[in-house]
Amino acid sequence: MKVTGQGIIFLAMAGILFSAGGCKKNTIGLYDGALRPCPNSPNCVSSYATDTSHHVEPLSYIGTMNDARKAVLSVLGSMDRTRVVTEKDDYIHAECKSMLFRFVDDLEFYFDEKEPIIHCRSASRVGYSDFGANKKRVKDFRDKFMRLMSSGKSSEKE
Repeated sequence: MKVTGQGIIFLAMAGILFSAGGCKKNTIGLYDGALRPCPNSPNCVSSYATDTSHHVEPLSYIGTMNDARKAVLSVLGSMDRTRVVTEKDDYIHAECKSMLFRFVDDLEFYFDEKEPIIHCRSASRVGYSDFGANKKRVKDFRDKFMRLMSSGKSSEKE
């Protein structure tokens, strides 16, 4: 079988991408009472970020934190290729796999006990750019969450 120069480049790039394997670094979870900051790369968004390229608004809700938590879990349960990994009273971590290459991204939520807001963070584990996938994921999540909370059915699946 003859391999062209383009084929070699493609195989090398695929090897680099897949060798990372989506290994989790110590970049998720709570740190000092907050979600961890985004790296400088454009493949992460967070409600804690102060720069416009990484910032997304936190989720707000009316009602109890428990109802909001149930709604978050319900929306996560309705998302394709998404599984909840960690579920605590004030923190939820889910893994979201991309459709084509099955890259794993981390989606996290931290429930503020003082205000009716939920901080969120969505970050790719590998690569540099995500072509806006994490920002879109948070926007889509927010839309479903707000619809579910306004319907008053936070414990039902959509």
